[in-house]
Amino acid sequence: MTFCEPVSLADKLAQFSDHYNPRIIGNYNGNEIRVVKLQGDFTWHSHADTDELFLVVSGELGIRFRNGVRVLGPGEFLVVPKGVEHQPFADGECHVMLMDREGEPNTGSHPSVLTRAKLEAI
Repeated sequence: MTFCEPVSLADKLAQFSDHYNPRIIGNYNGNEIRVVKLQGDFTWHSHADTDELFLVVSGELGIRFRNGVRVLGPGEFLVVPKGVEHQPFADGECHVMLMDREGEPNTGSHPSVLTRAKLEAI
């Protein structure tokens, strides 16, 4: 049996300062656990074949949908169902944990200047 070590989200988030560049901090069942810092608007996008989970660690995260906006605070999460267009945004810096399918591009099926070809694992 493998002994597992806890992961500190604060420690992982302290390792970088750029925005909209997720880092992989763990894997489970074919999924990646990612952390990211957001500020300003992200691109409109969707993930055709997988849901995406956003958990706010600090700050305030807004997510625009074609039919409205949801705003999340620390400790709150939201699952965006596969195929649903959304646009994350943050007026001030926001720290978020994401859960995405392994290898899923951060902009889903909508490449943009914010697409990260390969995510760094930290």
